Parts: sequence; C-alpha cells; structure tokens
Amino acid sequence: MSRHPTSPDATPNLRRRRFVQGLAAGGVMLSLAPAIAAAATGAGRAPSTGKSVLRGTEFDLVIAESPVNFTGSPRIATTINGSIPAPTLRWREGDTVTLRVTNRLRETTSIHWHGIILPYQMDGVPGISFPGIPPGETFTYRFKVGQSGTYWYHSHSGMQEQTGMYGAIVVEPAGGETIRADREHVIALSDWTDEDPMRVYAKLKSQSAYYNYHQPTAVDFFRDAAHEGVTAAIDQRRMWNQMRMSPTDLADVSGATLTYLMNGTTPAGNWTGLFRPGERVRLRFVNGAANSFYDVRIPGLKLTVVQADGVNVEPVTVDEFRFGPGETYDVIVTPRDDAYTIFAQPMDRSGYARGTLAVRGGLTAPVPALDKIEQLTMADMMGAMGGMAHGSMRQADMNQASQGMDHGAHGMAMPTAAQGARPVRHARTEYGPSTDMRVDMPRTNLDDPGVGLRGNGRRSLTLADLHTLGGPIDPRGPEREIELHLTGNMERYTWAFDGLPFGDSTPVHFRYGERLRVILHNDTMMTHPMHLHGMWSELESPTGEFQARLHTIAVQPAQRVSFLITADARGRWAWHCHLMFHMDAGMFREVVVA
Repeated sequence: MSRHPTSPDATPNLRRRRFVQGLAAGGVMLSLAPAIAAAATGAGRAPSTGKSVLRGTEFDLVIAESPVNFTGSPRIATTINGSIPAPTLRWREGDTVTLRVTNRLRETTSIHWHGIILPYQMDGVPGISFPGIPPGETFTYRFKVGQSGTYWYHSHSGMQEQTGMYGAIVVEPAGGETIRADREHVIALSDWTDEDPMRVYAKLKSQSAYYNYHQPTAVDFFRDAAHEGVTAAIDQRRMWNQMRMSPTDLADVSGATLTYLMNGTTPAGNWTGLFRPGERVRLRFVNGAANSFYDVRIPGLKLTVVQADGVNVEPVTVDEFRFGPGETYDVIVTPRDDAYTIFAQPMDRSGYARGTLAVRGGLTAPVPALDKIEQLTMADMMGAMGGMAHGSMRQADMNQASQGMDHGAHGMAMPTAAQGARPVRHARTEYGPSTDMRVDMPRTNLDDPGVGLRGNGRRSLTLADLHTLGGPIDPRGPEREIELHLTGNMERYTWAFDGLPFGDSTPVHFRYGERLRVILHNDTMMTHPMHLHGMWSELESPTGEFQARLHTIAVQPAQRVSFLITADARGRWAWHCHLMFHMDAGMFREVVVA
C-alpha cells in the first residue's frame, strides 16, 4: 500500500530523525510539576529510576490529566501522581496493602495490578470485576500480597494505558532476596503517540497498514530477483498479493506515530542509571507499551536472565531478549567500563528506546544502528509444513502452498498435506469475514526467538530457555482441555478468539479447583502476548513437561502453545491479547471460575 501523504515519513529526513529521537527534555512539563522538575538533571532525567518510589502498605494514587511534550508538540497525558511512568510501588510479600485511587479525570478510570494474584473484585477491570472508578470518586483496593518479584500496574479503561497510565511494582520476598545484586534499576519501556489513540485506531480500521512504511518495494523485488531468480521473485510477490497480506506486517503501529520511551524518557533524553565498576546490577525490565514488542540488548554486556514475569528461573545468559506488552524480565549485568547503552528496538525496527548505564551522569556510549528489517517467512504463516524448520521453505513448497489456498469468503484454508499427527480443530465460527487465515499445521517448538532475531549472530532468549525454579504449583495432570484459536482479519482489522470478537462471545468456564490444559493456536501472522488474569499459566514444553510459570505468554505466528492452569480463583476474570488495539478490536474473553 502507498504511504499516506500526511504521514511523518513523508516529511524531510531531519524532522523524521527528530521525531524518532524525541526532545532531550521531553516528558511531563516541568514547570507544572515541581516535584518532577527537582528530579531532572541537565537535558535528561535523574540517574535513578527516573520517577518516585512509594513504599509501605498504604498508598494514595491520584489519576489526572497532565501536560506533556515528548516531540515538540504539547499534549495532554493521563498520569498517576503527575508522572510518567507512575511511581514505582514497593511492597513486601505477606503484607496487606491498601491503595486509595482517586479519579480526577472527566471519564471513568481503573487500575489493574498486572500479574498480581488477588480477589477478583480487586483486579480492576471495568465490566468484569467492578464498575470502574467514576469521575471525582475514590476506590480503595485492599488485598494481601502473596508473591514476590517484578510486576506492573496500568489502566484497564479506554486508551488510558496508551496515554501514560502505567507504572512498576516491586515485591520484596518475605524471607529475603535470593538473587544477589549490589544495585538495581527499574526500566519501564513504553510507546507514546501525539495522536489521539482513538484516531490511531480509526486509521487502522480503515487501512490496517496505515503506519507500515516497510511494504515491499520495486527495489526489494529486484534484490529478490537477483538472489532467487526472476520467476521465483514474481511467484513470491504474486502469492503475497493473492493472500492480500504483507510479509512486513510485524507491528500495527510504528515509529511513524510512536516515540519509544525508557522510564518516560525519549531516546534524546537518555535516561541514565548509575553503577560502580564490577557491581552486580539487577535490571528489572517492564514492557508497559501499549503496542510494541521490544528486542533489548546492552552492547558489551551479557544479560543473565534470573526472573520471568516475577518468578525466579534457572539463570540463563544471553545477548538479548524479546518481550511484549505485559511481560517482565529481570537480568543481572556486571558492567566494568564507564558507560553502556541500553538499546530496545521494536520488532519492526522503526525506532528505538535507549538509555545509559554509567559511572556518573552525562556519559554516553555508542548507540547501535537499527537491525535490518526481516520479513515474515512462509513458516511464520504456514506453521510446521510437515516439520520443516522456520525460514527454510523451498520455492516449490511456496508455489504449492499458494495454489492450495482458498481465498473465498470463508477465509484462507491452509493445505492439508503434511498435516501433523495431531488433528487441528477449527471452530465453525472461524469460517467468516472476521477471519482471513487458518493454520492447519501449527508449529509447537519453543526454541524460536522470532522473526528478526533468527541467525543474527547474537544469543537470543527463547521460551525454551525458561525453567521456573521449584517446578509447577500443582503436581496434578490436566482433567480436561480447552483449545482456543487466535484469529484476525488484517484488512478489516478485526481480532478475536475463534473468530468471535468479545461482543459476540460467551464466557469461558473453568470449574473451581480443576486442573486443565489450555491450548492457544495462533491462526494469524502476528505475535500476540496473551494475558490471563487471576491465575498462573504454567507453560508446557512440546513434549508435555513443565517449562515456566508465566502470567503473559507471547504466541508467535502459526504457533501452538499449551499450558496448565489450576482454577483456584473464584470469580470473573479477563483474558486478552495485551496489544491494546487488538484487545479493543475483539481479542478479549471473560473467564468465569465457579
């Protein structure tokens, strides 16, 4: 599709670079926020978490509008206690916390305590667990904290998460910290748009590729022809066109409208965290973005992953990791030089967030170039293709796949030759206008880092690398299975479970106390970070062994994952994709445990 004539990408290169980098002093407007102004140093932020930290068991949080300026255009954000991110909350395992949340907005609001196990009435999802917090009113959340680790909190109302309403939670273990570190920093990644999020959503509904400026071009065609031959290049382009899909559909919303933030600071602002050479530094990474998967690395340092989604894992050392909205990772680094760049690039390589680890404020390190954009492979669309590894599809297979597809009103059916031993069940509701693709041969491997990270010369974390310490919560095997398919139609920009958007769906029922296996089967070409509220999801390996305890599981294109759940939390719970626009477009279900 052609570029929109008024898009930022159509402006001169200098303006485009400034947009990606943001303002050096961008953020909440300091003249109106004295407490934050006192924390700012020079052109950036203070060399700490960048925002305030609240400790104890009693908290007062005020939700209001605040003026901000990240790009040179003043805007209004939704803030908690006047800051972006919101204050980091530090709790202690075993304590009962009380949080009085006052709404000074002109609309209903809410706070969801992401990953925290608590009574459903305290979960903070309007229409599911409570009515929401009306303008001018205060709602008191009160619950006992029965876990430790790194978590976060955010609005579950409207588009407020996108407009600045998110913050980190650190829960200290009751028995003392078992992960040894000399210093720690919370690093909350997010994405900001100067546009009204509802306008962004409307653009996606009318043209799903509106913000995708990486569509295949004539230059790409001639490059492919030189490498693969003219006939193969034509066949490949014809196939993608017949499917009405693009191999560059990596992200719905890109740096064309987003500015990528680290602790509320633009790349030009250069958030800085201090260390002394030789210290073990713990970095608590939170993906609080509304729309962006981030690939995170610190050139010159190895990252030892010690915690995933707040739960300790067997330490694994990597060069980088990818995580989606809702996920958290804790890593240990041991810096010895004066400065290192913390580099986080979105999956579509349309910008980056960055900060610095340094021995003193004001230092910088080289910022790496964005990685080359990698296109989706046929394996990302077709799945296993008879056990074929990702990225290795022969042209003959590609041609056969294209010829075998049904492009009629019932969506796109995958060829059934080379089907795996386990039959794939597609619900009748998947055969309709809200679904443009169905995968009959999903892959089940967990050792794929994903498109853009394969074979790049760096060790990238995969789900197969994660092993939660202590094993599963519940030793029982599953009593029954539930299978749901993640579906969508990119042209219509509809997202759903089993082809049914939330408004047309009925709740999923768990029996209280049962142990069940859940299978998520991704029938789309996008990765979905799936978050089940209220209960842990215990990921299984492809052969059925316990892998990791998570609250958010990223399901890659054409992938099938399974996890066990103990339905030990009565009530009504939300279950959704944590890409905000996917959730709003329908990839959301209610779960009832009774």
